[in-house]
Amino acid sequence: MNVRTFNTLGGFQSMLFCIGIYIVALFFSIFICSAIFKAVSNSGRASAKTEQVDKSVTATPTVASVSLATR
Repeated sequence: MNVRTFNTLGGFQSMLFCIGIYIVALFFSIFICSAIFKAVSNSGRASAKTEQVDKSVTATPTVASVSLATR
């Protein structure tokens, strides 16, 4: 009587492959979702920063032209 355990493992091969692919997909989806969240949450901060920069850029030439006119 020759008992082979490879036959029982062969039956689980497709199920183990699907479980492995599912775990890998979950692992990568964490990184993809966090990257999307960071990109969306930083877009509001970036627009606020550009408004501050625009205000400072427009204020600087006005002050410079006033200071040049008074000299």
